[in-house]
Amino acid sequence: MNLDEVLNFRRSVRNYAQDKPLDTGKVKHCIELATLAPSSSNMQLWECYHITHKDLIEKMAVACLSQSAVSTANQLVVFVTRRDLFRKRAKQVLEFERGNILRTSPAERQEKRIKDREMYYGKMMPFLYGRFFGLLGLFRKILTESVSLFRPMFTNTSESDQRIVVHKSCALAAQTFMIAMANEGYDTCPLEGFDSKRVKKLLKLPHGAEINMVISCGIRNGNKGIWGERFRVPFEEVYKSL
Repeated sequence: MNLDEVLNFRRSVRNYAQDKPLDTGKVKHCIELATLAPSSSNMQLWECYHITHKDLIEKMAVACLSQSAVSTANQLVVFVTRRDLFRKRAKQVLEFERGNILRTSPAERQEKRIKDREMYYGKMMPFLYGRFFGLLGLFRKILTESVSLFRPMFTNTSESDQRIVVHKSCALAAQTFMIAMANEGYDTCPLEGFDSKRVKKLLKLPHGAEINMVISCGIRNGNKGIWGERFRVPFEEVYKSL
């Protein structure tokens, strides 16, 4: 399929055929492709849980309010944000960037570029993602709003702002995964209707992790899988040419 065909094929499927299993290796490869999605500052503060065991899928179905999109699913992929890993991720990116600059940048620019990355990932990212009962975020907000009075300045710096940033980056990965699955002829359904506490307990997630999206996977069960024709708001209402 070309891209137009892939995007038109992808639908939110809520009932899957029980006699059409998925190739677990192909689903895993689609998750690998999802890691190529863009991520704010390349921090990649997310991870995913690939569920293939039927007993766990059954327990997840209960936590997902017994929706047929989960109870009939062949596999599940749960995308999870990990804002709590910001120090580890920043260190990983910085270590990569040092080598990347040495391999690809002109010799006369390497020292400055490395110092810039060390400032960005060594100091700025830890400062931006740091949390302390909302107080650190409030301080960042006051600081950036004050600077913005005199020059353009990024001001979405509160702790809640950073939470939104992390979830947006994770959602980009989830969408990339669903497009990759459609390219394989596999169906998916992104779900936000679930008991996050129960899902976290089933996946044994740490306190700092948050569920971004539960995605059920399978092959649509004929007409039962899709609820009729697809509705979209008229393009003229959402497209603005300036």
